[in-house]
Amino acid sequence: MNKTLNVASDFCKTPGGRYKTDGPYSGELFREKLIDLINDKSIDKIIVNFDGLETSGSSFLEEAFGGLIRQGISRETIKNKLFFECDDDLTIIPLINQYIEEALI
Repeated sequence: MNKTLNVASDFCKTPGGRYKTDGPYSGELFREKLIDLINDKSIDKIIVNFDGLETSGSSFLEEAFGGLIRQGISRETIKNKLFFECDDDLTIIPLINQYIEEALI
């Protein structure tokens, strides 16, 4: 089964902040949602769609996606299970991939 997660409509059009203490739509909270989906054995592929996003801070993106590595999700699992879509901003996907690659365990 595939699951599509549209950040703008399923989470927030203007997510920001690294930690939950930074606000209600933080990278930490989004990362926790991603981990739940990654760990769901019934889901083979998670499509994270960024269409409709008004803004997304680098701290949000780094914590949400680079934070997966720090929480013990392997790069191989991310590569095999998470797929990114974005029609409006071609820079966001390379940035996410950079955060995943540069994250330290």
